Amino acid sequence: MIADRISVAELQELLAAHRPVTVLDVRSPADVDWEIPGAIQVDAYGDLQSGRLGRLAELNLPPGPVVTVCGVGRTAAIATHLLRANGVEALTLDGGMRSWSLAWNTTQTTISDCQVVQVRRTGKGCLSYIVESQSEAIVIDASVDPEVYVRLLSERGWRLVAVADTHIHADHLSRSRGLAHLEGAALLLPTQHRAQYPFRPVADGDRIVFGSTALVAMRTPGHTDESTTFLLDNTAAFTGDTLFLNSVGRPDLEGGTRQERTSRARLLHMSVSRLLQLPEATQVLPGHVSEAIPFDGRMLGTTVETIRDSVPLARLEEAAFVQAVLARIPPDPPNHLIIVQHNELGQFPVDPSELEAGANRCAVA
Repeated sequence: MIADRISVAELQELLAAHRPVTVLDVRSPADVDWEIPGAIQVDAYGDLQSGRLGRLAELNLPPGPVVTVCGVGRTAAIATHLLRANGVEALTLDGGMRSWSLAWNTTQTTISDCQVVQVRRTGKGCLSYIVESQSEAIVIDASVDPEVYVRLLSERGWRLVAVADTHIHADHLSRSRGLAHLEGAALLLPTQHRAQYPFRPVADGDRIVFGSTALVAMRTPGHTDESTTFLLDNTAAFTGDTLFLNSVGRPDLEGGTRQERTSRARLLHMSVSRLLQLPEATQVLPGHVSEAIPFDGRMLGTTVETIRDSVPLARLEEAAFVQAVLARIPPDPPNHLIIVQHNELGQFPVDPSELEAGANRCAVA
C-alpha cells in the first residue's frame, strides 16, 4: 500500500485471506454492471463531485480498512480524502474497476482421478481451468496473466503439456498463445480459419492425451462456428461459452444477417441438446459466470441433470428455443469487435485492462 492507495494485488490478497476490509463502491447505479464481491454500493457520485460525503457520512463502517472504488479511481480518491479527514482508514483502489478486471482467485477439486483447478477472474466472471493427470496438465481458456498459471503449476509440481481454447473469445483477450509460448507447450484451437497464427487444430472426436487420460473434443457450434467442448471421461464437460450454469451462449457475436443468426441459434440448440445427452452426473464447467466471484473456494459448476431441470431454455424444442434466444440477446460485450480482432491475430496489448473493462455478456438466460 502506498499512502492512501491500494493495488489490485493487495486487495486480492486481503480478500483471499478473509482479512477485515470493507469495499465501498461509489459509482452511480447506472455504471454498476459488474462489481467486487461483497462491496457496499452507495450512490455518492454527485455529492463527491461537489466535495461532500453525502450518504457516505451516514454509514456505520466496521473496523478495519475501507477501500473506495469507482470506474478508474478518480471519484474514489475524493471519497478517500473526505473519509480520511473524518478519521476513517480509507484507501483508494488504484485503477478502479478497470484494473480490478484483472483480479482472480482459485478453487480446486478432484474429478475422475484428475485434479481440476478453476481459475476465476473475479470481476469479469471468466473461468479457466488447469486439468492434471499424473503431474501432466492442460490449461483450458487461459484468461489471466500467463505467469499466474506458471506459478500455480510450479506450486503443484505439474508440467504443462498443452493449452487449449474452446473458441475465439469476444469478451476477453486470450492468454493461451502467450502461455503456450512461455512454457513451450502445444497450442490447441478448434479447427477453423479465423486464427492467423500457428496452432494445432482440434476436430470433433480428437483425443488430447495427458497423464493417464485424455480430453475428447466435442464440436458444439452455435455461439461461434468453431465452439468446442472438452470432455473428461464423460464425468466433466468444459463447455466454454456454449452452455452455462443457468443459461446458454449467444449466437450473434459473429454478426451477419438475421437469417445467419437464426442458423447459428439452430446449431446452438443442437449443441445444447447434445450436451444434455451426457450422463446426468456429468459436471458442467463453463467458461463464464454472470456475477462477481467471491473468494469462497467453492467450485462453480453444476450437473447435466440440474441444467435439464432448472434451465427452461434447455428444455425447449428447436423453434421455440431459436425464437427465445434471439429475443433475449443482451447488449454486446464492451469492445468485443476489437477483442475478437486481437484474438484472431494473436496480438496482445501492453495494458489489457481498458479493452476488457466491463461485465462479460456472452450468455442468454
